[in-house]
Amino acid sequence: MESIAAQEERDGVRLSWNVWPSSRLEATRIVVPIGALYTPLKPIANPPPLVYDPIRCNGCGALLNPYCQVDFRTKLWTCPFCLGRNHFPPHYAENITESNLPAELIPQFTTVEYELQTRGAGPPVFLFVVDTCLPESELDSLKDSVQQTLNLLPEDALVGLITFGAHVLVHEIGFGECHKAVAFKGSKDYSAQRVQELLHISNAPRQQAGQPAGQQPQQGGRATAIGKYLMTVGDCSFTVESILEDLGRDPWPAPADQRAARCTGAALAVAVGLLEAAAPRQGARAMLFVGGPPTVGPGMVVDKARSEDMRSHQDIVKGAAPHLKAASAFYARLAERASANAHVVDCFACSLDQVGLYEMRSCVDRTGGVAILGDSFTQSVFKESLRRVFRRHADDAPGPNAGHLVMGFAATLECITSREFKVAGAIGPCAALKTKVKTAYVSETEIGQGGTNSWSIGGVDPSTTIAIYFDVTNSSSEKMPSHKRRYAQFLTSYQHASGRTRLRCTTLCGAWQPDAGDAAPVARSFDQEAAAVLVARVAVHRTETEEVPDILRWVDRSLIRLCAKFADYRKDDASSFRLPHEFSVYPQFVFNLRRSQFLQLFNSSPDEASSPWAARVSTTRSPDENRFGDAADAEGRYT
Repeated sequence: MESIAAQEERDGVRLSWNVWPSSRLEATRIVVPIGALYTPLKPIANPPPLVYDPIRCNGCGALLNPYCQVDFRTKLWTCPFCLGRNHFPPHYAENITESNLPAELIPQFTTVEYELQTRGAGPPVFLFVVDTCLPESELDSLKDSVQQTLNLLPEDALVGLITFGAHVLVHEIGFGECHKAVAFKGSKDYSAQRVQELLHISNAPRQQAGQPAGQQPQQGGRATAIGKYLMTVGDCSFTVESILEDLGRDPWPAPADQRAARCTGAALAVAVGLLEAAAPRQGARAMLFVGGPPTVGPGMVVDKARSEDMRSHQDIVKGAAPHLKAASAFYARLAERASANAHVVDCFACSLDQVGLYEMRSCVDRTGGVAILGDSFTQSVFKESLRRVFRRHADDAPGPNAGHLVMGFAATLECITSREFKVAGAIGPCAALKTKVKTAYVSETEIGQGGTNSWSIGGVDPSTTIAIYFDVTNSSSEKMPSHKRRYAQFLTSYQHASGRTRLRCTTLCGAWQPDAGDAAPVARSFDQEAAAVLVARVAVHRTETEEVPDILRWVDRSLIRLCAKFADYRKDDASSFRLPHEFSVYPQFVFNLRRSQFLQLFNSSPDEASSPWAARVSTTRSPDENRFGDAADAEGRYT
């Protein structure tokens, strides 16, 4: 466990098995999938970010790392992934010696971070999407929370404001003379192009009325949106606070036998369309604050008439949820658009009723967003949770992170492997970035977000952990040399809160077990905590397409097969059963997984059971209900 803890402290990585079987057949016999839990932004004790661009292999694109073989005489380095030989650039070749190594070649620096010099991403964007169909006390508390949030943002951060009820209002905060907004009909589904045209921020050049035909049309897009609908906190805080102070309940009346007309789906569509034009491929968050279910327009989950009940688990199983399919498909399309632009969708829902998070979960899951469920916006727990989303590094913290927001933006993750194994997929708050042609690192077997070796994470912070699964492809019957090593490299590109683009590189090296008849080295390398999380994520992911009883049977059979493989026992003698200490707690983890709300839906609504990766904070659960999640968080932020 000391070496496992040291690797996590150094690289932010935990592996289910630290010594791997050398063939595909033997890999299937160890039952628990071979995988890694990677925390891209885990604080490390390595040097501060290197203020220069990294050196890549000309053959496979891997970065220079401590496992490269260096020929100091010819100034060449050999990539451990493709075994290709590369020349050092002149400024390296002139100074590199065995006693004068760059940071990325120093053996203990297997994780390094670069601050790229080629481009600056600019300040992050925060677009507040506020529900006005709330009681006066709830709305006043929410407005106060949003105003306090403005004080937590950097002065150069861009902010915007959208409010919605029966209709959607995009507030033009750059117009200071009076409150001005563009209204969208809440019952209509607006395409991205139509939203941008109505806001006059289309990326296509447009001809103004009365403008001479020969004159160059004005350009829309980012330049038009910034200064009109998005402004820096320092320039617009007074205007936004003034709008919030004057903001009242949605004026459209709701009879006693009907729910309020709430167009959450249309509001999100407008927000995503605005961000697509104003901040393409730039760090941005659409922060949705909602206090009830969508009842009109695209993405509605229940009718306005109170005679129609909110869908339950039984309704979903029986196909008796009339709006489920259309709403889920609508939000999935929004999630795809947001993740393609590396934008984040957060959902802060406070209501005694469900709010449709079950249908909206793809927007949060695939963009790296945060979901917070609560009873009321007046609760101190909600306000504290919102404040923690915007936590900062200490002002006296060493290095260039001091005083900046902890969160990162527009993150992507790429995994490069050596030839003997490939990437099967990833499970967590991410979306696959698939290309037309599969790379050599992608396995035919898919687990989770598979078919690729790169993913869009969107929002990322020090607690974000991605589970990456590997597939051993070496099927050779010949014995692998004992000196052979396996290599994996994780490349995480993200926009730092300072506006600079950073690239974190983590390179792993591990051993193979060449002797198929001796499983002892593999057993001794078992990390039962990481294995339990990897198995749990597969089980939860399968709940989207399979029945829970089938998944429970799979979990049970996997545990039985694992014990049969590695336990010591005499047949028909239960008292002789002994598990090695590396496996001693794993059965307890599986037992608690079977009983947890990850797989058991009793006494929980569909909203409460959705988004296992994103719902990091739930203000509705009792301390007893929080025990399993809190313990898992304490073990390593892997829930």
